[in-house]
Amino acid sequence: MIYLGADHGGFTFKEKIKKFLDEFKVEYQDLGDLKFEPNDDFTDYAIIVAKKVIETGGKGILICTNGLGTSMVANKVKGIRAVNVTTKKVAEQAREHLDSNILCIGAHVVSFKNTKKIIKTWLGTEFFKKEKYIRRLEKLNQIEREVFK
Repeated sequence: MIYLGADHGGFTFKEKIKKFLDEFKVEYQDLGDLKFEPNDDFTDYAIIVAKKVIETGGKGILICTNGLGTSMVANKVKGIRAVNVTTKKVAEQAREHLDSNILCIGAHVVSFKNTKKIIKTWLGTEFFKKEKYIRRLEKLNQIEREVFK
């Protein structure tokens, strides 16, 4: 299950992403905003998606103007590895090396054509279960345990 969230800056992209996911029969849930609201805040949707990803073990896609704010908010939630991705290669490595569970997209930074490639790559790439990547994730987990005591 993919959980989607976007503020006004990413709302139009989110609606296009839903159609794209429908084409590939990818199950998703839109967690908002459900209508274009020019005064909404990315923080509200990023936290909802991040909590749902942790609760269910699913994945999330967050869209705002530049992808920065949503990734910052999502990464405040213990267990989230949100990445702001601008290329297909970064999407691939975000999954292979970091086992990222939330993809953040900047609707004013990445074209929709590239966004489709990024999403397809991110969803289709598995984590490399090699010793060095597992070790690095464990170090991230240790930092989280120390910070979130």
